[in-house]
Amino acid sequence: MKTATANIDLNALAHNLSVIKYKAENSKVLAVLKANAYGHGLARIAKALSQYKVQADAFGVARIDEALELRSEGVSKPIVLLEGFFSELDLPVLAVNNLQTVVHNREQLNAILDAELTEPLKIWLKVDTGMHRLGVNAEEFDEFYHALNQSENVHKDIIIMSHFSCADDLTSERTNAQLRVFSSITKSLPNEKTLANSAAICAWPESHYDWIRPGLMLYGVSPMQNADRDDLAIQPVMNLQSSVIAIRQIKKNEAVGYGAAWVAKEDTTIGVIAIGYGDGYPRHAQNGTPVLLNGRIVPLVGRVSMDMITVDLGNSCQDKIGDIATLWGQGLPVEEVAKHSTTIPYELLCNITRRVHMGIL
Repeated sequence: MKTATANIDLNALAHNLSVIKYKAENSKVLAVLKANAYGHGLARIAKALSQYKVQADAFGVARIDEALELRSEGVSKPIVLLEGFFSELDLPVLAVNNLQTVVHNREQLNAILDAELTEPLKIWLKVDTGMHRLGVNAEEFDEFYHALNQSENVHKDIIIMSHFSCADDLTSERTNAQLRVFSSITKSLPNEKTLANSAAICAWPESHYDWIRPGLMLYGVSPMQNADRDDLAIQPVMNLQSSVIAIRQIKKNEAVGYGAAWVAKEDTTIGVIAIGYGDGYPRHAQNGTPVLLNGRIVPLVGRVSMDMITVDLGNSCQDKIGDIATLWGQGLPVEEVAKHSTTIPYELLCNITRRVHMGIL
């Protein structure tokens, strides 16, 4: 028997990157590796995406420590800090390690203009087109752009970027509105531009521009609302599995687990699987959450414990102790588990804990 294991399918990763490139063949790829590459292993994923026949052109991370970890692991491709830097003390570190940074506020602008650097920085200037989270206001854009363009601390090939708020929802008018704002601000500029996240790569080809920024889609998860994931032709990269460690006969009206949260409606068989919220399996997964076991879906029953879950195997099951259950992955998309857990796939992937063994397929 084995305990919780997240097997990472690098062939699926390569396949997904090829699908992404096919959808936006004229754009370069900034692969988003935030949060330990969405739980898949930061250095592992970066190295794989640097070695395929079709490769990522650059990597996006959230924090400087993620970027420095990649450099320490020998990753030489461009790395972009998607939230920018948090202190002027970071700027010499960026210059020495050839790290690129997003600029989205005046404090960052002033720090760059006032810095004494040995090498100029590559800048991605973020403009707020309607997300209203990060980015300079449209009215400030020209000021920021010209100040950076004239600074000796900045490479002249500034990349201009923004971020969609509703690209996954084809019924929303906000994406078209953001496209119009971005075009009006940047259409007269020769700089490279980037706007498309995973959802926009799939559904908004007019947003592809010079760079695309796949995240969720790269890991084989659908970024779209109310869409058939099979149409996207992507494959799950993470396969989260664990073993059945006990099988018990349960009588009608007997309860299972903490709080007696599930009561058998008939005589049945319960399987206990060695995974729980201590491994990152969602604590709030509801009764009926699907688990894949021996080629069929069995429902979660009872509350998720720290180290175990229970599933209803039915009256005539042939399952045995030691059988391997898939919690999500090939044959059971993480999106389905998220729907039953009142959360989103991002959270499930990123919440995998240290005690889960990471394997490579």
